[in-house]
Formats: sequence, C-alpha cells, structure tokens
Amino acid sequence: MAQAEQIRSRLEQLRAKVREQKAQWYLMVTMDPHASEYINDHYKEREYFSGFTGSNGTLLVGPEEACLWTDGRYFVQAEKELRGSGITLMRMGDAGVPKLTEYLKSQVAAGDVLLADGRLVSARQGREIYQTLREVGASFKVGKNLTEGIWKERPADSEAELRLLPKKLYGQEYHDKMMELRDEMEHRGAAAFVLSKLDDQMWLFNLRGNDIAYNPVAYAYTVVTGYEVFLYVKEAAVTDALCNMAMDEDITLKRYEDFYTDLTKFGFADPVLVDLENTNYLTCRLLERSGCRLIDTPNPTEEWKAVKNETEIARLKQAYLEDSAVLTKFLFYMKENAGKIQMSEVDAQKKLDAMRAKLPSFRDLSFTTISAFGSNAAMMHYEATEEDCAQIGTDGFYLVDSGAQYDGGTTDVTRTLAIGRISEEHKKHFTRVAAGMLALQNAVFLQGCTGRNLDILARGPVWEMDMDYKCGTGHGVGYMLNVHEGPQGIRWKQPNGRKEGELRPGMLVSDEPGVYVAGSHGIRLENILLVTKKCVNSDGEFLTFAPLTWVPLDLDGVDAAYLEPKEKTWLNSYHQQVCEKLMPFMETEEEKSALFAATRQI
Repeated sequence: MAQAEQIRSRLEQLRAKVREQKAQWYLMVTMDPHASEYINDHYKEREYFSGFTGSNGTLLVGPEEACLWTDGRYFVQAEKELRGSGITLMRMGDAGVPKLTEYLKSQVAAGDVLLADGRLVSARQGREIYQTLREVGASFKVGKNLTEGIWKERPADSEAELRLLPKKLYGQEYHDKMMELRDEMEHRGAAAFVLSKLDDQMWLFNLRGNDIAYNPVAYAYTVVTGYEVFLYVKEAAVTDALCNMAMDEDITLKRYEDFYTDLTKFGFADPVLVDLENTNYLTCRLLERSGCRLIDTPNPTEEWKAVKNETEIARLKQAYLEDSAVLTKFLFYMKENAGKIQMSEVDAQKKLDAMRAKLPSFRDLSFTTISAFGSNAAMMHYEATEEDCAQIGTDGFYLVDSGAQYDGGTTDVTRTLAIGRISEEHKKHFTRVAAGMLALQNAVFLQGCTGRNLDILARGPVWEMDMDYKCGTGHGVGYMLNVHEGPQGIRWKQPNGRKEGELRPGMLVSDEPGVYVAGSHGIRLENILLVTKKCVNSDGEFLTFAPLTWVPLDLDGVDAAYLEPKEKTWLNSYHQQVCEKLMPFMETEEEKSALFAATRQI
C-alpha cells in the first residue's frame, strides 16, 4: 500500500475510535510527556498518522477533514510528504492561515468533544485549547490515547541506564545547584517546584542518559520541596552509582510510573512553581485538582544551565576545535571528489559521521546529519535516506549541517560548498549570507540585549535582497545535552509570547542565516558563538561574541564585489584565525596546502 493510502487508512481507523468515544475530534502534537523538542520513536504518533517526518507539527483530525500545522522550516518538506494523504497543510505564520485555536473556534460546534492524550500536550497549549472550546460550548477531554490499537507495531519506550558525570566534566556540584534552587523557591513563596524538562534535570543532578536519540537525557520527573527532593526514574535506569549518590545527597528515588499518582496526593498549601511551556497538561490538571495553586514561570534551571561555567567553557573550546578540524578535512574531501566520483548524499553523510566517530571523546551525533545537494538544500531540515536521496553532481551547492556529542561538549555547524560552477545570482546569495553571519559574529552590544536586538545584523543582508529565511537566526546550545536550548536565541520575533532571554556571558548561541529557494538551492552558514564580556565604562557593560567554530567558508562561493570593506576584513580575519588554529591538526602536506588555500586572503 502506498504511503498516502496508508495514511488515509490510519486516519479512518482513528476516526472510528473517536466516534466510539462519542467525540468528533482528535489532536496529536509532536511531544513526549516532557515537552521534549526531539522525541523517541515510541511517541511519534503524529508522524505515524500523517506521514510528515519533521520535528515540529500538530495534527488535528476531524469528522471529515484533517489539518497539519508546521513552521517555515518544513513547508517544502511537508508539502511533499503530505501529498495524497488528504491532510491540509497549515503554513504557520503565513497570511490568512489560522492558528490552531482560531481554527477550532471557527470549525468546532457546540457540544463537540476534542480528545487528546493529556501527557502529550503542553500545559500552556492545553489551557488555551480548553478555554477556546469552552467559549464555543465544546469539551476537551484528555484521558485516553486512541492510537494504541491502531499503531500495532509501535516501538517500545526507552529505559536506558543513567550515568553520573565525572567531576572533571561538570564544574558545579549538585548540592550547590539545589541550594540556589531552594533560595529561588523561597524568594517566590513557593512550597514546591515540579520539573519535567529532561535536559534541565540532567543538568541539575549532573546526570546523563540515553532515552532520546542524539539527546543524552533520561526520562525523569523531579519534585523539590523545602526539605525533600523526589526523583522519578525508570527502574531499569537506576544504577548502584545513582543509588549511592541519592543516599549521599538525601534524594528520594521513586518509580517513574508513580509520578501521576503522587501528584494527586501532594496537596501543597503554598504555590507550586511550574513551567507551563515545558510541562504536560495532565500534570497541570492533576496538581490543580489536588488543590495546588500554580505559579507559571520559566524553569529557573533553564537559565542557569545556559550560562556555562569555566570548566564547561574550557571543555567546549577543545571539543569545537577538534570537531572543526574533522569537518574541515571532510570539506576538503568533498571539494576534491564531489562531482568526480559517484557519491550520494547518504554516502557523504556516512563518511562525515564515521570521521567524527574516530575522535576519542565522541559519544554520539547531536542530530541526524543533513547532507543535501542542489534543490534538496532548500529544505531546511531535509533528511537523505537510502531510499530517497540525490547523487552529488556539479554546478550547484552542497549543504552539510552536522554535530556531535562529546565528553566535553555538544557541537553544531553548517557549511555550504560550491561544487563546480555556480551562477552569479548564487554567488551573490552565498556572499550576503556570509556577510550576515560575520556581522553577527562581530557584534558588540550592551548587557541586557536579547536576540531580537541583534537579529537584523545577520538577517539584514538577506532582507536587502528582498528575501527571508523562515526561521530564527540562532538558538542556544547545550553542554553535553540538547543541541537546542533556551532561553537565549537570535530571532526577530519571540514565539509563544514567552519572555525573551537576555544574552549573558557564558551562553552559547548559533549564528546561522541562510537563503532557501524552493526547487533551486539552499545556503546556510553556521558558527557557534560564546557570549563574552568586552568592557565596562560609563555607558555600561558591553558584551561581544567569541566564535567556537573554526571552519573555512568556501571562497569559491564568495564574490568580493558583494562585500563591503569591513565585511571583507571580518572574513579575512576569521580565516587567518582558522588557519592558525587548525594547522596543528593537518597531518599531511596536502591537508596543509588545502587549508592555506581555503583560508587565503581576498
């Protein structure tokens, strides 16, 4: 059965189960019980029922219709993957496209019932949906998951062992973090803090796991009171080392499966701190039903985790240097061989992944390597597979976005190569993207600025061509954790109405402007930057960025005619530093000559 036919069949089976429940609508969000950005295969319900494989999407199934909302990173991909399924693509942010709640308000009738698994909807979104449906006289019920009987071959959930980090890798003890957390709770008058976000919990306890591909986290919940700490983990994940740590630090280990039952028993008299964006709706409802009053606030652990300490920064610098050397050698290989030998996007991806895996500190990739040639690069989160990939030819751009998890850091870097001859227009696009990346990398700004203040530096050269990239310019990066983290970011508008995170010394942020022309080409250039102090004077404290990424920009894609004098100076200065830092890693005369050529002054 063709993919589109399978999707239509699955949706009809789902609709039948919805009718059995005396309901009309069913909602699936890309989410696990911890509001993780990336989820393991067990929770990919939306993907199974829609065929859309992107990392962000919401599927609403009605009596006859079905709609999928996703953001601009995935428009091209979603259009391709939804073709023939009967699912309408809702392009988030486009003029005239209603938000989910707007659509519900216009389409759901009084008396209708919308069903969802309350563990797989964020508390904030669940509240918005509940209020919207209440206004039209409809109901939102979150008790049952109706996908189980249809998705018979559903992958098993994960319960991998937790591991304690050695002290040399983390730099701050658990008990010091807990003291700071309890001070924050006391300041806010809170009786407890309920933490669901996985990377925050790993950071807090100096733990790492392996429950989600590429993200070294473990399924867990944490409840902190003024005198107790409860850590809910899966029994198979518990090790002797974790038990010993828990005993030493007065941490009560509890069964992961008992979390929801315990929520109904706490009944805290004073408020409970909960991040509604990063907590599921069922958790929120159970706490409220037990009589708890909730304080919706971003997890304080998120900002503390984002500011790297001295130990972490030192480890990160070394990890990025070694990672940059590997990627640079791969790019030399591609420049020498692409278009001359038979090579698919998957072949190139496998070669780079294998090169990284040889580094002694390597543990895993930090996300699936994006290896895209020609028009495939126009899809921001394209994923080549053995069954569906292109051969890498000539006269076009090859884009590779990749990274890894090391004992000492999490990396993320993108480069675009000109293979063969490229047009004047393509060179202009590449050069202006490079100019934007370098402008942000060389920014000087006052303490208190957010990414919204700086986004125009990277996006401006693209806007000047009457073009835009449908995503943010930058995201935070974890330390041996998720490749995407907050609260910092670089974007011209803040999603979801959340408070913007100020850029603080010690934070990492990506710098990745791009140009994406559907059916033609895609360009993205990405460095990871460390926020650092520059100076303090009567006008305030000034900050700047220090690049962690040291990989040449392909000068075959650059036309100096499209660079302003200061932009040319930035490029030459960056390449001079790249050459100095990477030369010790070049092992042959050929590699040394290639590095000299790739970083030549223009």
